Order: sequence, then structure tokens, then C-alpha cells
Amino acid sequence: MGALRRPAAAYYMTNDATDDTPPSQRGLQLEGRAIAEPGARPTRITRWEAESGASSPIDAVAVEEPLEIRLSWLDGEGEAREQSISITMRTPGNDLELAVGFLHGEGILTDPKQLAQVDHCGPAVGPHQLRNVVKVTLADASQLDLGRLERHFYTTSSCGVCGKTSLEALRVQTRYRCSVSALTMTAATLGALPNELRKHQEVFGRTGGIHASALFDAQGQLGAIREDVGRHNALDKLLGAEFMAGRLPLSDFGVLVSGRASFELMQKAVMAGASMLAAVGAPSSLAVELAREFDVILVGFLRDDRFNVYSGAERLLAVGARSGQTSPRPSASGRGRSP
Repeated sequence: MGALRRPAAAYYMTNDATDDTPPSQRGLQLEGRAIAEPGARPTRITRWEAESGASSPIDAVAVEEPLEIRLSWLDGEGEAREQSISITMRTPGNDLELAVGFLHGEGILTDPKQLAQVDHCGPAVGPHQLRNVVKVTLADASQLDLGRLERHFYTTSSCGVCGKTSLEALRVQTRYRCSVSALTMTAATLGALPNELRKHQEVFGRTGGIHASALFDAQGQLGAIREDVGRHNALDKLLGAEFMAGRLPLSDFGVLVSGRASFELMQKAVMAGASMLAAVGAPSSLAVELAREFDVILVGFLRDDRFNVYSGAERLLAVGARSGQTSPRPSASGRGRSP
């Protein structure tokens, strides 16, 4: 198994501002915590508690801003072409990874060698001077599927790319097929992952309103972590970083997500060649179908003492279920609601 990768710049928050920190980078001190742009912003609220009544503290909310993804390339006659591909509502930070991860997940990018440049463009806007457009310039457009560019995407932070109605309409052919023996791990190691992830969710710890995606290996060690108000954005940021670094496929690694396991998240995991998708929340029926088709381990309702395996249970060691025994199912009260 390869060494676990830990790409830099995984977080957008800081709590270590000093007197030498430029004012534009300094966090706002909030109840002993520092809030730094652009991951969270302070807002005055009215809080009511049964014992103490109403108060007016400053709270932190996760930032949500639009990001436009543009693709630029030279056509067969050497003419420059540019097209807007998607608008997504995201938490600013790791925008370049997000754009590349999205394009790879949709099958528009297939090889890092296609990339000539990825950068913000356009003016900084708003009180926080954010640049909300990323342009991906191709060095080689020979593999570009122009038919895919005819699709117009509008992505929301809650549901990802909407309006897709069937498995056939959604499926993108991946370059990678999962190796059956690529990743095995014990139930105890798997169950410890959500608590370990929570320790590193910097923005979630301040706002309570943000998703996370992380890489993990067979020993339960977490690698890169990305956060975003959109669960699909968090995964695009994570996988975009791996794609840009030339580290796909992720056959020796699994992907952990803090919410539900939708078809779209499973598709992104399959496109990246990941061996497992483990979700704190519930999977959808299409996610289960895709996991079984591509032989990816799919785990849902992941807790420290229980989880459900929807695909690839034979590759999890010491699950604890005897032959013929029904898999453990969380009680209705234990499931809760995934954001």
C-alpha cells in the first residue's frame, strides 16, 4: 500500500492570528475562538435558552458564495474558445481544486496532462473581495468530449447537480476498475473514523453547518480533509487535489463523507478509483446500485459501534456477523437526520 497523502491547505480557518498578522487575515475573536475569512463569518443573533432566556451573542455562520467554473481551450483550427460549465454555491477556499474535481467527476477532464493553467479570473467582488470565477485552461483538448459541454449545470450546495433522472443518463465511464483486494480493514478501525474526522473539522467546529470529506487508509489514518457547505463540493475539492497531483486512482484508499451517500458522491468516488465510500448518513438506492456495479465498498450510518454495509461486506474484516445473521441496523432513534 502506498503512503497516505496529506496535501497542504486543507483548511480555510485559523485560530493562531498574532499581532503581526495583517488585518485582512486576522480572525474575529468570538467567545475565545478566532474566526477568519473566508470559511466562516460572524453575525449577531438572538439566542434563547430555557434557563437563561434571551441573549444577543455573536455567532459564526458558514460562508456560501457562488463560484462559476469556466473551461478554455483551442479548437481544431487553433481558435481560442471558452465556455461556462457550472455555477455552484460553495464555501470559498480550495476553489481551484473544486473546479478541477468537478470537471474530472463529470468526465470532462481525464488526465492531469490536459491542464495548462487553473486560476481565478475576473474582479474581486463584495465586502470580502472574493473572486468567484475559476478558469480551467486546457493544454491538450484532443480528449475533450464536446458533447459533454452541451450540458449546462446549475449546482446548489444542498443537492448537487439536479434534474438527472436515470442511472443511464448519469453514468460516466471511469478509467479505473476497483481491485477486489485493494482495501480491507477491520470493523473497529472503520468505526473510529467519524470521531477522528470530527477532530479535524475546523469550520464545522465553529459553525455547525458544513460538510467534510477525507481520505483514509486501511489502518484508519486520515489524510487530506476538505470542508464545504455542499457535500459534493467538499468531495470535489478533495478529489481535485488528488487529480492535480497525479495521484489517481485511489485504489488503496477510501473516502469518508460526513453526510449522506448520494449517487453523485458515489459516482465521484468511482471516477477517482476509490475502493470504499463510507458515509455517516444513509445511502440512496442509486448509490447502492452503482457501488455494486463497480465493486466499491459502500458503508452507511457509520458510527463507532455500528454501521451498515451495502456493498463489499466480504472485504471488511472482523465485521462480527455470523453466516446468515442479519446485518446490524441502527434504530430509528439512532439514525437521526443527515444534513
